[in-house]
Amino acid sequence: MTENTPATASALETALAQLSALHPKKIDLGLSRIERVLSTLGDPHKKLPPTVHIAGTNGKGSTVAMLRAMAEADGLKAHVYTSPHLVHFRERIVVASEEISDTQLLDVIARVQTANDGQPLSFFEATTAAAFLAFAETPADICIIEVGLGGRYDATNVIENPAVVGITPVDLDHAEFLGRDIAGIGREKAGIMKPYCPAAVGPQRDAVRAVMEAAGNKNNITPLFWGQDFRTYRQHGRLVYENGNSLMDLPLPALIGEHQIKNAGLAITLARHMQISDRAIERGLETVSWPARLQNLTTGPYADLVAESGGELWLDGGHNPHAALALASAMAELESETPRPLILVTGILANKDIGGFLDAFQGLASAVIGVTIPGHAALAPETLIELARARFTTGYVASNLTAAVQLAINTGEGLSRQTVDEPIIPPRILICGSLYLAGEVLSAQ
Repeated sequence: MTENTPATASALETALAQLSALHPKKIDLGLSRIERVLSTLGDPHKKLPPTVHIAGTNGKGSTVAMLRAMAEADGLKAHVYTSPHLVHFRERIVVASEEISDTQLLDVIARVQTANDGQPLSFFEATTAAAFLAFAETPADICIIEVGLGGRYDATNVIENPAVVGITPVDLDHAEFLGRDIAGIGREKAGIMKPYCPAAVGPQRDAVRAVMEAAGNKNNITPLFWGQDFRTYRQHGRLVYENGNSLMDLPLPALIGEHQIKNAGLAITLARHMQISDRAIERGLETVSWPARLQNLTTGPYADLVAESGGELWLDGGHNPHAALALASAMAELESETPRPLILVTGILANKDIGGFLDAFQGLASAVIGVTIPGHAALAPETLIELARARFTTGYVASNLTAAVQLAINTGEGLSRQTVDEPIIPPRILICGSLYLAGEVLSAQ
C-alpha cells in the first residue's frame, strides 16, 4: 500500500466531502442508484472472492471482527467492509487484510464520481461502490461485508450470490428509517437472504425468528438458528461451541461481555461454513480486536487522568437499548468481581432512545455525566441529564470530554464513601452512548 501523507489525507477529506454533496439525504434506502453506477464500472460487485454478508442490529461489527481474525489466522487474505468508522474513514475498507491507503481510496472514489456523472447518489452508496471496486481489483481469499442499515434495500445488498449470510440479533434502532415493528425490521434484515444460499442466524425474539424462517422458506433454504442448530456457552473459563454433530472446546473470545459469547457462536458457524480450520477459529478468538466494544482504555489522555485516581476507564459505542442491556450486564459482572462506583459519561444522538438506553443501567450506575458530540446531531446534554436524574438522581453536564472524565472521577470518589473517615474507592468510568463519541475518544489517543 502507498504511504499515507498529509497531502493525500487532505485530498481524501475533500473527495469525501464532494461525495456528501451528491445527494440531499444522508440515507436513502434503495438499490437503483448504486446498481446504475456499478454497471457503468463493469459490475465489480460480481467479481468478489467468496463473500460473507452480515446484517443485524447489534453485534455485526464484533461478528465481522471475529470472522476476519479467524480467516487471517488460517492464512487467508480478507477484504472487509464495515461502517461507520471511529477515527478515520479508511477503517471502513480493508483490502486483502490491509486498511486501504489514501491513494487507492482517492483513485476508486474518483472513478465512482466519473461513473456517476453528477447524478444523485448517497454517500454510503458511493463509498460502497468504491469499496467493491477496490475489492474486485485486488486478489483476496474471502470477502466479509457488513450491511450499513436494514438489509433488503441497503446498498451492500447488490451482492447476488454470497457464500453464506449471517444475521446478528435484531432489535429496534434507526426507527426513522426502519420503523418500530420488530417483525418488520426482521423482515428487512432477512432481505439479504438469497435463493439456495446458506444462512446462519444469531439469537432472536420469537417474532423475528418466525420472519427469518419464512424468509428461508421463500429462498428454499433452512437457516441455522442459534439455540437450535448451534449454540455457545461459557464453561470452566472456556467457550464451548456445539452444533448437531460436533463439539468444540475453545478459548473465550478476547472481546469482553456475555453477548460476545453469542456473537462468537455465529462467527464460528460462518467460519466453519467457509472451511476455516478449527485451529484458526481458536486462534482468531484469542487475537480478535474491535475498538470501542467494551474496550478497557489504559493509554491516552483520558486513561491517564483515570489512572492517576486509581480507577478504571471503559469505552463502548453501543447506542440502543438492546446494546445497553449487554453493556450493563458486562458492567455488572465487573462489579461482582471488583466493586466500584459506576459513572457513565454519555453522549447520544438525538434520534436514539435515550430513556431506553439509560433504563438498562438503573440500580447499577451511580451517576451520569452528559456531554455533546461535536459535529453530530446529539441530544443536548441538559436534556440527557434531566432524563438521567429521573433514574439515577445524580447527573451533571460537562463542557467537553476532559472535563467530563475529571467530573466522573470526582463524583465517583465522593459517592464511594459516606463519611470523610472512610477510604475512597476509585470509580469505574464508562464512556458510552455513541460510536461517534467513541471516535472522539480514540482520536485523542
